[in-house]
Amino acid sequence: MLIYALRKAGLLLLSLTLSSLVIFALIEVIPGDPAQFMLGIGAEEDSLAALRQELGLDQPAPQRYLAWIGGMLLGDFGLSYTYRIPVLDVVMERLAVSLPLAGLAMAMVLVAAPVIAIIAAWRHGSTADHVVGGMTQIGIAVPNFWLAILLIHLFALGLGWFPAGGFSGWHNGSGAGLRALFLPALALAIPQIAILARIMREELIRAADQDYFRTARAKGLGPLEALLRHALRNALLPVLTIAGMQFSFLLAGAIIVENVFALPGLGRLVFQAIAQRDLIMVESVVMLLVFAVVVVSFLVELAYGLADPRVRTGVRPPRVRKGP
Repeated sequence: MLIYALRKAGLLLLSLTLSSLVIFALIEVIPGDPAQFMLGIGAEEDSLAALRQELGLDQPAPQRYLAWIGGMLLGDFGLSYTYRIPVLDVVMERLAVSLPLAGLAMAMVLVAAPVIAIIAAWRHGSTADHVVGGMTQIGIAVPNFWLAILLIHLFALGLGWFPAGGFSGWHNGSGAGLRALFLPALALAIPQIAILARIMREELIRAADQDYFRTARAKGLGPLEALLRHALRNALLPVLTIAGMQFSFLLAGAIIVENVFALPGLGRLVFQAIAQRDLIMVESVVMLLVFAVVVVSFLVELAYGLADPRVRTGVRPPRVRKGP
């Protein structure tokens, strides 16, 4: 297990290094001058040069990249061009919204997807199964922003159960905060619920076709009880990787939803930083999101390796041939 973990850790470091190079290179080729944007079109060249020197924009690209990476390793993400305060302070303030949003959406996924998958597998081939299949297909196809607008019109403007947008802060109570995050979390969760439910349904149906499941049925267990006691545990292993990646997506992929609901989270911060040419903010936030995705994937692979020793050794289960 130690060798497996070290190998995965090496891949993690390589992924982060390559990601940082790609992010920095993409930011470099974006047209426009942050100093010009901050001071305006009519700014004099002396003022622009002084601001570029203050922000470190006059240094060569390799030197700026090393300074950026070295600072991040020491916890110094640089100074925001727009807010004129440390980037880390702004990021931590926005994480107080984005992390609970992703956590609430993930809780919805982990509660709803298994229930839907179990119902579909239990009633495999029935009307309920076909309805679930159609609904999950719609859930996968519909964009997040359209879902967000639909939820606002239905539950906020129509029924008045939830606020249409904004976030008043956790100081007004956790109830008010969760109420403000419920609709955005639901908009993020519905496509992921559909994806996970479809995958889990297929795994449950595949598990129900194995000998151990038929043996359990022969001993007198009902279809639902056999699914819950025997097929569910084996079906969860392949789903583990998907669920881990979904949390990373929920954290990193909320840019549009946070803007629809006017939430002061990381997604909206990236959007605003791009519009304001706050390049150091864009670089740092995107790198943090990439770091979250890679680390979560690393932890999921470690958990998968612990759950299934064949993953660590690289041994694949033998294929069972049916028929002569």
